[in-house]
Amino acid sequence: MTLAHGLVALAAMLGAGVAAGFAAGLFGIGGGFVVVPALFAVLPLLGGDGSETAHVAIGTSLATIVATSLRSVQAHARRGAVDFDLLKSWAPWVVVGVGIGVMVAARLSGDGLALIFGSGVALMAVHFLAPVLGRNTVAEAMPAGAARVGIAGGLGAFSSLLGIGGGTIAVIVMTMCGKSIHRAIATASGLGFIIAVPGTIGFVAIGAGAHGLPWGSFGFVNLPAALLLTSMSMLSAPWGAAAAHALSPTVLRRAFGLYLLAIGALMIRNSLT
Repeated sequence: MTLAHGLVALAAMLGAGVAAGFAAGLFGIGGGFVVVPALFAVLPLLGGDGSETAHVAIGTSLATIVATSLRSVQAHARRGAVDFDLLKSWAPWVVVGVGIGVMVAARLSGDGLALIFGSGVALMAVHFLAPVLGRNTVAEAMPAGAARVGIAGGLGAFSSLLGIGGGTIAVIVMTMCGKSIHRAIATASGLGFIIAVPGTIGFVAIGAGAHGLPWGSFGFVNLPAALLLTSMSMLSAPWGAAAAHALSPTVLRRAFGLYLLAIGALMIRNSLT
């Protein structure tokens, strides 16, 4: 890695961290949808042969969510908004799902993982462009039994494969089951932490001994990128939250939906070429 490449990578990661934090504050989501595409562009500047870029991008994104989600859930907990009973009952199945997702990722090629990310992002774009889910209550209580196992496990697996905290999906499920939007968002931040910790450990483990990784990688987690992205996103999240109160929510959702749609299409195209 040359000095010029290093400086470009540093500037790009700082910018991506600011964008991720701003998006988190603006839309009430984790920054994975911003961080992962940015890492696809930046990680090649840190060297390596590029064959594991997708895995390192996903693993590093999960690592950034650990600190940001912990900070978020602590802030919500001080207001008494977090449903810790729900977190305790869902956590084991979420962790199992994360484990399954990590094992699937270990068996996928970089192009295969990029295709899954692009497809998942495109699906999430539909929610932002046409948010029909979560508007109506379909149950008076959160699912239990086999339904809880399936939804929580699926959430964990899907999120670990995309490098996201699963907040958008979790909020949809909770509001459809009678939770207020504020309690749903607060509790979803806790689910992000539950997803990110085992996800990060898993990507470190499956990347142990891998060759051709970018400089600074520990397994499939790039430590310099994770530290820079985390620090900048925590700084800029309040800016996004302030902007959310000054701008039209409808326009913001549509703009972010179009962004997700474009990123999803780009990732799918690149994985197939």
